[in-house]
Amino acid sequence: MNEPGHALIVGASRGIGLELVRQYAADGWTVHATARAIPPGALAEIPGAVQIHQLEVRSREQLDNLLAALPERSLDLLVHNAGINRGFTREELMAVNATAPIRVAQAVIDGRRLGDNGKVVLMTSGMGSRRGRTGSLGDYGDSKAALNDEFRLRAPSWRLSGVIGIVMHPGWVRTDMGGSGASLVVEDSVAGMRRVIAGLSSADHGRFLKWDGSEQPW
Repeated sequence: MNEPGHALIVGASRGIGLELVRQYAADGWTVHATARAIPPGALAEIPGAVQIHQLEVRSREQLDNLLAALPERSLDLLVHNAGINRGFTREELMAVNATAPIRVAQAVIDGRRLGDNGKVVLMTSGMGSRRGRTGSLGDYGDSKAALNDEFRLRAPSWRLSGVIGIVMHPGWVRTDMGGSGASLVVEDSVAGMRRVIAGLSSADHGRFLKWDGSEQPW
């Protein structure tokens, strides 16, 4: 793993985001973690240099407040993990899963909150891959496919900003979203993703990677 740095984990109150905060903080990183609700439950109990910020990813005001709390060029890593699935409308899925990650990442980049060769990881899903499939992927899959499409459009300009950006599929993980029948425990998924993130270089910019470092078809 890389030397400890400064990370922003968006969507950190449970599941994958919570475990990302736990593992990075345990390795000595300073972690800025966001949650929709304050107090944030288990997130507040993680030891280490963890700073918690309230962020509903659709709120421009809360995003502005978050940026104001982050010094310029203070971040080595942004992971946008916030997402929704069952129980929401298609419009809500598109707003949270497709539009918000790009808006948050763009604001962090434009606000010069990432240091040189800062890394941006947008959490997506293999369910958003169109490989071998036609028509709708379902509301959730369509929202992730839309995120992937917009990321690919933004990737050239992000490269010019000095960013190393990828979209990442965390695998089928046993979380509230993934369900109890999922094949991966969250600790293993996050440990794998962290190994991949630590090894990212400018040559990886624009890729769609799985938690184990293998390529995910678009």
